[in-house]
Amino acid sequence: MNWKSFLIGVSVGIVGGYAAKQIISQKTKVSPEKVLEHVKAQFKQNGPINGSWIHMKVEPYEQHQVQYQVYKGGISKNNDGNNEQYEFIADALTGTILDIRKLSENLVS
Repeated sequence: MNWKSFLIGVSVGIVGGYAAKQIISQKTKVSPEKVLEHVKAQFKQNGPINGSWIHMKVEPYEQHQVQYQVYKGGISKNNDGNNEQYEFIADALTGTILDIRKLSENLVS
């Protein structure tokens, strides 16, 4: 076996491995636990939170005519003695927060 064939084989293997890694990483979802950690970290910048939850199942979601696979969850926090609850929607592929909504006071018990 000559060195030229060996180096070509190694090069093809490295390039193929890198391409496979990129394809797999594009289709791999972020775990719901990591998404919740990220959202909690964002909310904690403005004070402590009381509780949080995330729905573990990925759901379809459309925003501005773009389709996403998302996790939905919620955060509750105390703001000046008032309990505030928020719902969030995060992209399951990237973990990016797509939407946050404050829930209405009459829905909170």
